[in-house]
This record gives sequence, C-alpha cells and structure tokens, in this order.
Amino acid sequence: MTLRDVTLRDGLQLTGTSLPTARKAEIVRALLAAGVPELEIGSLARPDLVPPMADTLDLVGLLDEDELERCWVWVATPRHVQKAIAAGIRNVQYCFSVSDAHNRANIGRDTEDSLAALPAAVETALAAGGRIQLCLATAFTCPFDGPVDPDRVLGIACDPRADGTCDIVVADTLGQAVPAQVSSLISRVADESPGRRIVYHGHDTWGLGVANSLAAVSAGASVVDGALGGLGGCPFAPGASGNTASEDLLFATRPSWLSTDVFADLVRLGESIVTELGEPNRSRARQGARSEAEAFDWVLR
Repeated sequence: MTLRDVTLRDGLQLTGTSLPTARKAEIVRALLAAGVPELEIGSLARPDLVPPMADTLDLVGLLDEDELERCWVWVATPRHVQKAIAAGIRNVQYCFSVSDAHNRANIGRDTEDSLAALPAAVETALAAGGRIQLCLATAFTCPFDGPVDPDRVLGIACDPRADGTCDIVVADTLGQAVPAQVSSLISRVADESPGRRIVYHGHDTWGLGVANSLAAVSAGASVVDGALGGLGGCPFAPGASGNTASEDLLFATRPSWLSTDVFADLVRLGESIVTELGEPNRSRARQGARSEAEAFDWVLR
C-alpha cells in the first residue's frame, strides 16, 4: 500500500488560518524526507472560494523537479491543467463529482460537462510528459442527493473519454461509506475498469476512515489518501469531517520505510501544523503515541 499525504490540499481547505507558502514548502520536504511516497500539495480552485489554496503555484515555484515528481495538484478544467503544466507541475488530479448536485456546487457545472472536457485535459497533460488522474468525488454519497448508484461510478470509470488517465481516485467525500460498500465498489472498479492504479480517498466522519482504507486495499486499491492530524473536509460538502489521519493509516499498515523514529517525527509534524492552524488533532494514533504505555515502542519519548 502507498500513502499519499493530502495535508496541503484537502487538509487545508476548511482551515480558518492559512499557512505561509515557505512553511508549506518546509512541510513538503519534511514529508518527502520521511519517506512518504506521494503528496497532494495544492489546488487550482478559485482562490476566492478556497483561500488557503491561493498560493499553490507559488509553492510549486519553490520546489525542484525531483520534489515535484512526487507531488500532485488538484484541477477541474483543461485550463487548470494548462496553468499547472506551465508552472512546472507534471502530475495533476482532474476531479469532478459523480453526483450532478455536488459537481454544480463544487465546480459549477454538471458531471457530464466535466467528463466531456476530460479528453482535452488528458491531451494537455500527456503532451507535456505529465500524468493525469481521474478523481471521482461523491462516489458513495452526495450531501444533496443522498446515496450514489455504483453503476454511475462505473459508467464514468469505463467511459472512453477517460482513456489516458493513469489512476482512478474513488472518493468517499462525506465519509459515510462502510467497509462492505468500499470493498464492493473498489472490487468492481478493479474488475470492470482495469489498467490503472486505484486510489482510495476517505474521510473519517463516522470513525471508519482506517477500516474503509484497509477494505479498499484488500479489494484492489494500491494507494490511500490521508492528512496529518485528520485535517480536511470539502467546503461544498455539508456534514463531511476531516480526512483519515495519515498517522493512523501509517500505524495500521507500517510500510517498510516507517520506523518508530520516523513515525514520531510525523506525529510531531502533525502536532505542529494543527497548532499553527488552531485546529484540533483528530489522529487516534497520535493520541496513542502520547500515552504513558512506555513499554510500547511506538510511544513517543
């Protein structure tokens, strides 16, 4: 399993305080140095609607090519892709919602319109030697329309207009799915739309973030998203809470690059970020790491 840390994009969308651009660059380098394989570092969403993302291209300008090779930026239109490529980004996540109601609230158009624009976005990314992911928000439930038909998700995943995308991101935007639902949908995507990595993006609204992520991996996902301290949420998704905490995912899966010292460093990094932002720390692994169980190697000393 690969962790993609999304602290600097999804994690910051709802924060009342923005981090300075130079601080974001420090966080990128700390995460990469720790061994986190991939990061999502920002968004080209309208800065008046999502102010913490306003400096994304400035952040890109502070990073070198090797760092950017492991970083992704959220986009929603072919024009976004052009701007990202011109700024030096080579990995873009083209996102739209499976439900029309949420796509109109989030992006300002129907789902079909976003899908129709995807081939132009793919062409731009591939012509520059980049990679482009297909990200499907509200793949399980919509805050306005309720449950989402899995066949609608599969219809988009299998649509030939998505050809050329390297990954498919299946997002539980509201954090309302349960492991059986996650396993079922990820299995279908893996079986019916093969040839791409599957990324699972979960939120921890009902306390099932880690369980859902593990179910996704068992069903065929190879990448899961998380944010330090469980930061995050969608400004256009009433009822959604933070992302599944990166610390919790790492403690549960313990990839080969994760030592107890690296884990401690990431816990401390998450603590410092939420303190700077004035946000609560929702990571349960962080809570455990600060416990008095001193005989346990994963407890911070």
